[in-house]
Amino acid sequence: MAQNIPAHNDPVVENVLTVAEIAARMRVSKMTVYRLVQSGALNGVRFGRSYRVPETAVEQYLDSIN
Repeated sequence: MAQNIPAHNDPVVENVLTVAEIAARMRVSKMTVYRLVQSGALNGVRFGRSYRVPETAVEQYLDSIN
């Protein structure tokens, strides 16, 4: 059985960032990013023991604080 998995360049598939990538981009600590995700200020998804955050969620958060 073949599953319908979107291709990497499919517009439905969105770039996701790790906590470390977000922290570097925002120039804050990883703990700050964890707090933002856990408080709901930054939308993220937990995969096992790590979080992934859509790139658009980071952009929206940064736009909202400016």
